[in-house]
Amino acid sequence: MRKILTVGVYDMLHIGHILLFKHAKELGDHLIVAVQDGDSILKYKPNTHMVYTTEERMFMVASIKYVDEVVTYEDVDVDIQNIDFDVFAKGPDQCHAGFQRAVEWCKAHGKEVVTIPRTEGISSTLLREYSRSK
Repeated sequence: MRKILTVGVYDMLHIGHILLFKHAKELGDHLIVAVQDGDSILKYKPNTHMVYTTEERMFMVASIKYVDEVVTYEDVDVDIQNIDFDVFAKGPDQCHAGFQRAVEWCKAHGKEVVTIPRTEGISSTLLREYSRSK
């Protein structure tokens, strides 16, 4: 069985996330989605206002038909080492230092890394800006 892993916050869940899950699932048999823990988000971005708790975000992600398993993570480069997967599917904007270390770990341990393109015209940032303008 070929296991795919993708990671993210998924607080403002939108069509781009659903398409990410769909395309990631097409890469294998079992899709694992790691949802970032709310406390670790606030550690790196203390001014972030989360709409949903970690548990609520996990529930929403688990409800999507392409997703087979949901786990939490704190630091992508550390926690990726404790998840059983074959392919790391990431977005093109997931490129900060932690993701760079995760990609290097994947390469060193025989894991394939696939970058899935963004869905044009939608993002969590756009949704936040839209909701503020109302």
